[in-house]
Amino acid sequence: MPLLEREPFVFPETLLTEPAAANTDGAAWWVLHTRPRAEKALARRILQKRVPFFLPLYQRQWRNQGRMFSSHLPIFPGYVFLYGDASVRGLALETNLVARVLPVPDQLELHEDLARLYRLIDAGLPLTPEQKLPQGTVVEITSGALEGMTAKVIRHGKGLRLFVEVKMLQQGVSVEIENWMVRVVQGASAAALTL
Repeated sequence: MPLLEREPFVFPETLLTEPAAANTDGAAWWVLHTRPRAEKALARRILQKRVPFFLPLYQRQWRNQGRMFSSHLPIFPGYVFLYGDASVRGLALETNLVARVLPVPDQLELHEDLARLYRLIDAGLPLTPEQKLPQGTVVEITSGALEGMTAKVIRHGKGLRLFVEVKMLQQGVSVEIENWMVRVVQGASAAALTL
């Protein structure tokens, strides 16, 4: 029994079924990091303004007191993908539901990734969100007071817990930060993280 029916999660319907267009009209992908639990509210508001967007959803099912329930939740909690020019970005910011706009360095790559994800959702297959950073992954912090520092992922929780070690002492410290504040360091080894 669904608590709520699935709301529109892509507009227009052809946004991700067509190849990426050449950027002749100034349109680009914008990754909106929303305020907590505001993804669907933001999607509703920008849909009313007929702004192209994508909010990937999956169906979560659970049993409670013998009854089956289901709901549609964001695959990437806290994120909505918007497509348009700077004025479209401004419309989204006016909602006061956006905490931050993340830069998209490779527009074509993001479009292709989102198109693949859309095909999975559209196929109606059961999806399970997966964390992108397994334990032991070396990352670089890209934002905030620790920008530029590298660390190793030790666990996921409400945030991402990172570990920096003083190898000579065989001890270290950990800190919890948001997932969006890091990027994977390609080809780095955990041994490179000693102080």
